Amino acid sequence: MLSLETMVGRLVIALVLGVLIGLERELVGKEAGMRTAMLVSSGAALFSMVGLALPYIISPEASLTGEILARNSGFLAVIANIVVGIGFLGAGIIIKNQERVHGLTTAAVVWMTAAIGVLAGIGLWQFALIATVIIVTVLYVLRRVNLADRARMQNGSGQ
Repeated sequence: MLSLETMVGRLVIALVLGVLIGLERELVGKEAGMRTAMLVSSGAALFSMVGLALPYIISPEASLTGEILARNSGFLAVIANIVVGIGFLGAGIIIKNQERVHGLTTAAVVWMTAAIGVLAGIGLWQFALIATVIIVTVLYVLRRVNLADRARMQNGSGQ
């Protein structure tokens, strides 16, 4: 069973990583910014920790925990359902009008932020940190490339 200190530490890591991802979205004026990313990553971490702790909580005796783990993988469904729940949240962000789709990248960022939260929640905080740095870097670099392409197209040199 995870100690209280371990759970709080994982929650704080998820919060911080969510803020880092959300900061990038906030700085470019997107709908889902720091607060959303922070809540998504920390919520995913909390649900992941619940999934990890559940077999220990429902076991009537510590000696039976191994058997519960071996016979029942239902507690892993808690983690799996994070993906489904975040899919609904992301669907609410995406808007389609006649010309184009808006919010698709933001919805994908919310989905990735949940994955970061799961990583933090199950204790893979180093991988969560590396993934966060990669995601924020890719978002920043691709935004610069996209802005440069748009500027070239507006100036007529991209034709």
